[in-house]
Amino acid sequence: MSSTDARTDAGATPAIALTDAVTDEIADTGPGADEPTGSDPGAGADVADTLDLRLPDELIDLIAGQGGTGGQANSSAGQETGAGFSGYGHAGDGTRAHVPGGTSTALADDDLLDNVGAWGPVTTRSGVFQLVPARIERDLSLISRWMNDPAVAAFWELEGPESVTENHLRPQLDGDGRSVPCLGVLDGTPMSYWEIYRADLDPLARHYPARPHDTGIHLLIGGVANRGRGLGTGLLKAVADLVLDHRPPCARVVAEPDLRNTPSVSAFLSAGFRFSAEVDLPDKRAALMIRDRTLRALL
Repeated sequence: MSSTDARTDAGATPAIALTDAVTDEIADTGPGADEPTGSDPGAGADVADTLDLRLPDELIDLIAGQGGTGGQANSSAGQETGAGFSGYGHAGDGTRAHVPGGTSTALADDDLLDNVGAWGPVTTRSGVFQLVPARIERDLSLISRWMNDPAVAAFWELEGPESVTENHLRPQLDGDGRSVPCLGVLDGTPMSYWEIYRADLDPLARHYPARPHDTGIHLLIGGVANRGRGLGTGLLKAVADLVLDHRPPCARVVAEPDLRNTPSVSAFLSAGFRFSAEVDLPDKRAALMIRDRTLRALL
């Protein structure tokens, strides 16, 4: 890794080391232990401007073909991924990826972010990509292994036993849905870790003029083999597009890489973000990067 700072976010958050050059591609905006996700509820934010209509769970499972009766739907998504991980398939026909356990990802209780698990796959220049909400029982070992990679640990500071990673994930998974930890699955293989979060309800909102429904992105690229391949910019753009496509109330996608992390800032710029301002966070001076819905077709 090049010389980048270890922390980035509001409240001692990890720093992004995302590049599209020959250095490692690791994003630097993961939340830190001293300001855990789920704090600062932001009571004035507009979080109830859509009508929540849901079919019964059993009917949704039956329609999706995942009600434990054969799982024929998404059969194209059942690619094995090695290393003991399976079921992170993609569906090129626009259907949702299958998640083991007989539960549709559309049933996740994350309404504050318009059901990230149901956003479905998107085709990128690197392959078919999908955000799959993380599960402790299925994903902890993998995410913990990534966090113990020295290149990742330098920025996220979550190295150690699996319990360290679990303590980072559980407040998000057990919270009100303002932050959704996900695996980034590329052509059926989990290869990155993402946090999609409500920036307007996050401690970050204390440090910039947040607007209702601002949505933030944290990212790390997991395996060494996936770094330095130019994946970062393409995936950042794809995920920002997913946010704007599936969150109509959201006018802006935000990120806050360390100002000194020139490769990271460059990656966000290449992904259609603009440099908005320098902001002083508790552990860094950050570049506030914004992707505007209104400028989406131009940047």
